Amino acid sequence: MSGKLSTHILDNYHGCPAPNVDIELHQLDGESYRLIGKFRTNQEGRTDSPMLNDESLQTSPYRLVFKIGAYFKETGVSLPEPAFLENISIDVNLRAGESYHVPLLCTPWSYSTYRGS
Repeated sequence: MSGKLSTHILDNYHGCPAPNVDIELHQLDGESYRLIGKFRTNQEGRTDSPMLNDESLQTSPYRLVFKIGAYFKETGVSLPEPAFLENISIDVNLRAGESYHVPLLCTPWSYSTYRGS
């Protein structure tokens, strides 16, 4: 059985996918998280390939860090200084062999996520 981790970002402020958002993927290594990948969303708000797949997806805690503050600054949204949301971290526990999709729906002031298909 093959597994994977994917994501996409929806900009609920503008009502569209969020392109050009940097995402970091970290894996728990002992007591701290270790950076294992960097990604950027395309024009559809998705990464061009899964963040993890097959053998690279291990049973482990992971952290996705979405650099959403920079995205909203680049789109010209008038934000306070400092912006309310800069980085959104989502900690998930994944199992090898399973498929996970972790969407991020966000505005400059709020966000939500869920386990998608």
